[in-house]
Amino acid sequence: MSDTTDVIGGADAPIALTTAPGSSSYSMHREGETLICTVGSTKLSYQLRAVDDLHRWLLEQGDWVPLGGADENKPAAPGSVEAFGRDESNPVGGWYGLRRGYRGRFGVYLPPLLEHLGLVELEHGARNNRVRAVDDAS
Repeated sequence: MSDTTDVIGGADAPIALTTAPGSSSYSMHREGETLICTVGSTKLSYQLRAVDDLHRWLLEQGDWVPLGGADENKPAAPGSVEAFGRDESNPVGGWYGLRRGYRGRFGVYLPPLLEHLGLVELEHGARNNRVRAVDDAS
C-alpha cells in the first residue's frame, strides 16, 4: 500500500466527493485492500491499488485523457480512464471493479478521488470531462 492510499479512511471516515460535472454526490472509504464507493444506497467496490495504478497510467499518457465513464455492460471509449479500468493489459489484467454488474463507472468515480488526493487535475464541465496526472515528484 502506498502513502497515498494510507490517507483514505475507513467506513467511519469516508471522503465526500462529487462527480466531475458536480451533478452527483458520493463517498469513498477503504476496507482493507478494497475501495468502497457509496452512491445513494448503491455500493460499488474497486481494488485499492486502482488509485496508484491509475495515477501511474495517467503519468505515462502525459496529457489530458477523457473520463469515458460507462456502465459495465456498455463499451468504454478507447483511450479513456474507463477503458483503462477494464483493459486486459492493465496491471490487474482486467476489471478493477470487484462486484459483478457494478464493475463499471471507473471513469466516473475514481478521478474525483485522485483529485481529492492531489494526484490529478480534473475538468468540471457539464460533459466530456478530462483528467491529467500531476507529477508528485515535482
